[in-house]
Amino acid sequence: MAGDRPGRLKLVADLLRERGGHRWVGLYDVDGPSGLVRNIVWSGPGAPEYPAFPITSGLTGAAIAGRKTVNVGDVGADARYLTAFGSTCSEIIVPVFGESGSVAGTIDIESERTNAFDPGTQALLEACAAVIRPLWRA
Repeated sequence: MAGDRPGRLKLVADLLRERGGHRWVGLYDVDGPSGLVRNIVWSGPGAPEYPAFPITSGLTGAAIAGRKTVNVGDVGADARYLTAFGSTCSEIIVPVFGESGSVAGTIDIESERTNAFDPGTQALLEACAAVIRPLWRA
């Protein structure tokens, strides 16, 4: 396994995308002091449309504020969605909690299918967030 944090997280993103059959996976840092969310790595057909954005924006902002997973089956019906790919139909944002209990990062997965993330998939991604949590420790 790659020794550096981005290398390890890239392996995680690739694994989640390939094994889950997802089109796009991104892993993000949540920087409370700067008020920004920043992409660390991504796996899929293109770079994120928003590599950095305000912590209060989009579905990610809702996941951070609510401290829970946001699973939207039809992003076209949710005004909070920040359009990244025109073909995205559903998206799930899973918070990764740091040692202090605050949201330190997120797992962001987009699909071209509506209602792509069933409760089993959501539970698996939440378990994954707990497993990769140490990669968010300073």
